[in-house]
Amino acid sequence: MMRRFLAFLFCVILTPAVLAHPAPDGFADLAERLSPAVVNISAAQRLDSGNGLPEFPEGSPLERFNDIFGDAPRIANSLGSGFIIDPEGLVVTNNHVIDGADEVEVSLPDGRVFAADVVGIDPVTDLAVLRMQVNEPLPSVAFGDSDTARVGDWVIAIGNPFGLGGTLTAGVVSARGREAGGRYDDYIQTDVAINTGNSGGPLFNMSGDVIGVNTLILSPTGASVGISLSIPSNIATRVVDQLIEFGETRRGWLGVSVHRVTAELAESFELDTPHGAIVSRVEEGGPADAAGLRQGDLVLRFDGRRVRDSQSFPRMVAESEIGREVEIEIIRRDRPMTLDITIGELEEEGGAGAPEDEDNDGVVDPTPGNGNTILGMTLGVLDAPARRRYRVDPDAVGVLVTEVDPASDAAGKIRPGDVVEEVEFTRVETVADIREIVSGHGGGPIRFQINRGGQYVLQSIRP
Repeated sequence: MMRRFLAFLFCVILTPAVLAHPAPDGFADLAERLSPAVVNISAAQRLDSGNGLPEFPEGSPLERFNDIFGDAPRIANSLGSGFIIDPEGLVVTNNHVIDGADEVEVSLPDGRVFAADVVGIDPVTDLAVLRMQVNEPLPSVAFGDSDTARVGDWVIAIGNPFGLGGTLTAGVVSARGREAGGRYDDYIQTDVAINTGNSGGPLFNMSGDVIGVNTLILSPTGASVGISLSIPSNIATRVVDQLIEFGETRRGWLGVSVHRVTAELAESFELDTPHGAIVSRVEEGGPADAAGLRQGDLVLRFDGRRVRDSQSFPRMVAESEIGREVEIEIIRRDRPMTLDITIGELEEEGGAGAPEDEDNDGVVDPTPGNGNTILGMTLGVLDAPARRRYRVDPDAVGVLVTEVDPASDAAGKIRPGDVVEEVEFTRVETVADIREIVSGHGGGPIRFQINRGGQYVLQSIRP
């Protein structure tokens, strides 16, 4: 009897928490309230007829068609979605929807069509802002806080798939922090059906706030298979505000490249979990160089915030106020340090150097080493012929890796052509130097500083 009573009491206590966010009965009220602010985007690009259409030769039976088609420009059209964020006619959409367009039209659900001017674009995040030429206030929606979206929350998308305007689809947040190869990716993943034409449309939460901009899908077929990605509103709002104010984006810059902290590196730095970012390159004359940041520094906190990984760190820097001085907490050769760095401005066209995880995919012919193998790495002399063969960075000084045993822990971490410059933060110039440090290591992963084509890479290898 007592067991039954406790089971009943347990259910009574937990029931309110379980039912705190019940599944909605439907989305009709949200659709009625939000749909008027979701628009269809039509972008037209005029193509040069002289390069596009064939010209029939003189005397040909088809010569007369030259007069018909010769001066007629071809029009390339694209369709997408967008949403009004200001009653005066400001519209947010994807950059790829209007990229290269000469004319842009915005169609409202009530049938009205307005010409639109491009206020600004940001190809990096694939966002664009348009301004409709209107004479009266229009329905609008507002951005919400995407950080509040949790995996499992209900969300809806309204858009223009395949030209079918006003289409609502629903689902849940499937994951957060997804990447798709972009510099500042931090997508919200959902199972909401998104198809061609949905690009640029809003992702709503159950309060009717825009928490994402639908931008792409992952699919082997090109159609929705339940993996849709949206730009979080907390990224979109910063970009949109800058496009409205400046007509372009202005991002913070330090002049560094970074790479990720592996589980082995985290262990070697005595971190509880892998987090932070390893500095792989410092651009000469940049803000990081001026502040004293060095290759191999492990960045743990930036402006008081924990650095989650090497992907989030560039976003944190980019979102920082230009000209502001911030504190950055690092570990340098196992010693904690704090540096003050003044945020510079990123020049988008010039970039900030090679990406932190850039691979050197050039094929080189393997050269046998001198028989010295340590931890699965065959090591050789870094002489002039070896530098030419492996395209070694001219500033690299150390011991050349010529082969890597695929069964060793070094496989996938070290490559032929890498130059070992330091082991456990001690400079090495010969194989004997490396062997002495490895043999005297007390156990656990051993850290190798690698020069890979001028990029600094820190790897931990287990004996």
